[in-house]
Amino acid sequence: MSEPKLTATRLFEGVWEGVLTGCTETPEIVATHLDAPLDGVTVTQDGDDARWLVQVPVPAAALSEGLQTIAISDKRTGATLNSFTILAGSDLDDDIRSEVALLRAELDMLKKAFRRHCVETM
Repeated sequence: MSEPKLTATRLFEGVWEGVLTGCTETPEIVATHLDAPLDGVTVTQDGDDARWLVQVPVPAAALSEGLQTIAISDKRTGATLNSFTILAGSDLDDDIRSEVALLRAELDMLKKAFRRHCVETM
């Protein structure tokens, strides 16, 4: 039997969705936020015996300031199958993506100035 693998497919309308493969019997999945189990996790078979659809509703408590992580694991073995994070609030001001966007804008400005300098000195 192969190792169970949970692949994320989307986060839509407050529900994280994924496909679990490698389980021949009905899996017992638990999702936790701040070490507390979440309600409403569903696992349904998707035609194939070893393919399962997993849905994890995002709780309102996870929509708060800072970085929140939800871990999805196998209840029987305790192995973490996947996780996802939600980043919200004023912490986004210092997020690396905003820093990269700023660096890209400055790099574009420097490239234009360098090209102008090369044309003027030739």
